[in-house]
Amino acid sequence: MTETFLLNRIETPVGPMLIAVDEQARLRVLDWESHIERMERLMERYYGAGAIALKQSAERNPVSEKLEAYVAGDIAAIEDIATETTGTDFQRRVWAALREIPAGQTWSYGRLAAHVGEPGAARAVGLANGSNPIGVVVPCHRVIGANGTLTGYGGGIERKRWLLRHEGAAFKDVEPLLL
Repeated sequence: MTETFLLNRIETPVGPMLIAVDEQARLRVLDWESHIERMERLMERYYGAGAIALKQSAERNPVSEKLEAYVAGDIAAIEDIATETTGTDFQRRVWAALREIPAGQTWSYGRLAAHVGEPGAARAVGLANGSNPIGVVVPCHRVIGANGTLTGYGGGIERKRWLLRHEGAAFKDVEPLLL
C-alpha cells in the first residue's frame, strides 16, 4: 500500500526547500529542491521502493508556515514542529538529540556522541547525522567539527553556513584550500 505525503515548496535565500507532510501534518521529509535525488533515495531507504507517493499541494500547511517564519527570522518557529521518522534506534536517538541543540549553538560530533550515551562513536553519529531525512527542523546543520569549523552537510556547505549565520551561531568560517 502506498502512503501519500503532501509536498510544499517554499523559497529561501539559499534556494527552494521541499517539505513533505503526512495526513497528520507531521513533517516526514525536508530537503532542498536542488537535492531532490538525495531526498528520493532517503525516502526509498526508509520507506521502501514505491511506498511513498508525493502529491503537490497548493494549500499551505502549518509546517510550511512555520518554516517560512523561521526563514523570515523567527528562529524559534520550528521548535514545536511535529515530526515522524523511520530509521534505526541509533539514528532516531541521534535525531532526537539534534533537536536538543539550541538555535544559535553548535555541538561537535564527539559531544553529540557523548550526549546519546555513545562516547567514542563520533563517526557513527556523523553517519546518522548525514542520513537525517528532515534537516533544518532536526538541525543536523548545528553539528560542526571539533575544531569549530564547518563539516559536510547534505544540502551543501553554503546552506549550512547560511543556516548557522541565520541562527547567530559561532563557528570558524574557513574556506577550503584549493589544490
